[in-house]
Amino acid sequence: MSAETWHSALHRLQDEAAPHVLISVVGAEGSTPREPGAKMVVSADACHDTLGGGHFEYQAIACAREMLTASARGEQTTTPRLEAFPLGGRSGQCCGGHVSLLFERFAGAEKHIAIFGAGHVAQALVPLLAPLPWRVHWFDSRDDAFAALAPSSRVDCHRLDENAIAMALEGLPHGVHALVMSHDHAQDRRLVDALLSHAGVASIGLIGSQSKWASFQRPLREAGHDTTALSRVRCPIGIPGAGGKRPYEIALAIAAELLTLDPAEAHAPQRGVMPANWRHVTGQNVCL
Repeated sequence: MSAETWHSALHRLQDEAAPHVLISVVGAEGSTPREPGAKMVVSADACHDTLGGGHFEYQAIACAREMLTASARGEQTTTPRLEAFPLGGRSGQCCGGHVSLLFERFAGAEKHIAIFGAGHVAQALVPLLAPLPWRVHWFDSRDDAFAALAPSSRVDCHRLDENAIAMALEGLPHGVHALVMSHDHAQDRRLVDALLSHAGVASIGLIGSQSKWASFQRPLREAGHDTTALSRVRCPIGIPGAGGKRPYEIALAIAAELLTLDPAEAHAPQRGVMPANWRHVTGQNVCL
């Protein structure tokens, strides 16, 4: 158990765009370890603050960790979850009260962006993305590509091994949006080939002209990618209609395009805890 308070941990983890679950006591009846309003924060490898300890708290932590595991599997919903804990029956504690907990999962980053290449456009783009609640996974094959960059809690820099591109992609989170913009056209083609073969990639953008993309398509077809697969690649990248060829202008157009790539849950007809579920867990009426 960490000595860090829940509110300090919550602020830090959200600033880092790291996955975590906030657990709140929203109802208590009889003898219970903590009062309504008590909170704790659970991440994959730590717990911050306490709901009172005992088997009940271990069960709450297990529920939170299962939510984090679901997120890692690519289940994107962030719907809060209500759980009832009759302490005598469910948790085996002698105090015998009844606690209702609200679990709120924060997936960490709202989007994951993988950028391959640290040239002029990428160096203009990353500072535009860094303040957003996204996480940037930045790759370049050159030894000194990131030497002059200021560190950021939401930008992870990696040296790309050109001979092990598929291995580098294995570490990317499910649903990542990939942007290919390296210093080498041959490397760009190898990256697109590997990304098309990776099931967890949500979208692929390739910097360059339509003629560049046309020159890529024959070798990619020969590598086994059909028309449907190739249609996933956007080239050129950037929001349609944006003009300008300066690196910052191109970066602005790319950032704007990324904003249009919404997760599926943004269009879901139902979000949040439904009133019927709240009544079932708490036994209380809800004003509608």
